[in-house]
Amino acid sequence: MRNGFFVKSLMAAALLALPCNAVMAATATVEKEQNLVDRATLAVRDIFSGAKSTSKITHYLAQARGVIVCPSVFRMSIAFGGGSGGCVLLTRDARGSWSDPAFYTITTANFGLQLGMQDAEIMMFVMTDNGVQSLLDSQFKFGADAGTSFASSGSGIESGTAGSHNTDIMGVQKSKGMFAGAALGGSKLKVNSPANRAYYNQIVGPEDIVISMRVNNPGADPLRSALSEVLTTAQANVPTGGAGTTTSSSQPVVQPAQAGEVHSQDLPSQ
Repeated sequence: MRNGFFVKSLMAAALLALPCNAVMAATATVEKEQNLVDRATLAVRDIFSGAKSTSKITHYLAQARGVIVCPSVFRMSIAFGGGSGGCVLLTRDARGSWSDPAFYTITTANFGLQLGMQDAEIMMFVMTDNGVQSLLDSQFKFGADAGTSFASSGSGIESGTAGSHNTDIMGVQKSKGMFAGAALGGSKLKVNSPANRAYYNQIVGPEDIVISMRVNNPGADPLRSALSEVLTTAQANVPTGGAGTTTSSSQPVVQPAQAGEVHSQDLPSQ
């Protein structure tokens, strides 16, 4: 009799603990995604550190319809390259206000002569409505779904297109460490549905978050503010001896490559 009562008591305690465990698991997930948002905020400020009114990234952000921020993409390779990381996508409406972030994961897989490791901050500027629309699909592949160009901050620029005359997405990369043959062409960006659901506590897709903007998490406010602040600061940062006003003709021009082609050139100093 006592044994039966003891077993029932244990079962009752276990059932009572289930909601608590579920809440703890949900809280841990939100903390994980909030950590990604916080690191994305730091990455935006780091990438724009020292940017001037004539910098490429200043021009990109001023014209962008949206941005993708990947605060840490870690790659390690011996002969076969690969890597992954978390990313967030935000878009800007007609009034200039930024949406809350939609969560994605990025994966890379490169084959060939490669050796080394790299931890990179990556920021991509979505320049067209076509680029934004392409990113709303469950999976996007760079170099195949839209014309893309990628710039590696401080070390050179590589560009490639998928046969399009206009570039849909421009990207900059700030790397720590060494990596031979690093490139983002062929990388895949995939919607992280569980993260979106956890962060907004409901089932939402990228379109709900960045197009209709029907959800909000106050934890993303610092990231949204950082995007506006770094642009304002960069535009006010005129190079010594430079004019106070810049025109589109003074902006650096990235020459598009033929489909599948990759070329390099030096970036001007920021």
